[in-house]
Amino acid sequence: MSVEDFVSRLLLVPPQPKPPIGSRVLATFRAAPNFFKYNILLWLIGQFFALVGLIFAFLFFSRMAMGGNGWVARIFYLLELVAWITFFVQLPLTFFMRKLDYKLRWYVVTDRSLRIREGIATVRERTMTFANIQNISVHQGPVQRLLGISDVEVKSAGGGESGPSQGKHGHGGEDLHSARFRGVDNAAEIRDLIREQVRKQRDSGLGDPDDVTHPVISSSDSSGLETSSAARILLLEVRRLRDHYRETSRRDSLPERSP
Repeated sequence: MSVEDFVSRLLLVPPQPKPPIGSRVLATFRAAPNFFKYNILLWLIGQFFALVGLIFAFLFFSRMAMGGNGWVARIFYLLELVAWITFFVQLPLTFFMRKLDYKLRWYVVTDRSLRIREGIATVRERTMTFANIQNISVHQGPVQRLLGISDVEVKSAGGGESGPSQGKHGHGGEDLHSARFRGVDNAAEIRDLIREQVRKQRDSGLGDPDDVTHPVISSSDSSGLETSSAARILLLEVRRLRDHYRETSRRDSLPERSP
């Protein structure tokens, strides 16, 4: 048994997230191998700054100890020793946590919803039905672009751009109306699959008919933003024509008053 399997059993983490009852799994995705490299790069940067801080602390304590008496110097050196021991002990632990976080991350798309499972000590599973999805976007930073990975963000009704003060976030500022496929190398495939399932849900008549006023928009660059603006303008024109038609029909249906 590997160390990963032992820790997974110890933390009672299931090997793979189960789909909602009555759903059919369409695809199961994992984070790309380069996502692990991306996390390790961030880990190395953090460890580098921690090491620099220890070195400066050692130089600072050494200068202070030179100006004090013997017991003060011993206390300073003892604190520095504890700090260095803590640093070297946490190196393999934090590296292992990064590796385990990568291995225990799952993305599942069914015919009714999507489910994202992530976390180690605290396992978080987010399920979002396609009937409530309003926006799909692809995010890619400079380092992610070099590694060929992206994040696919999905937002549901009420997700908007509101802040935590409006009660749309859970503990720790977690957004309850959004989910992310982090570090995937097939962002376009995931985006298109979700968009197709959202279209099928709405074509089948699920949800409020007025849901068409909230189109699913996917944007990964400036051209996506232009498409989004054009779609909103077209939507406003359609709604204006619909209201005009209803008002005209209502007037025609009213009986004429005799003079």
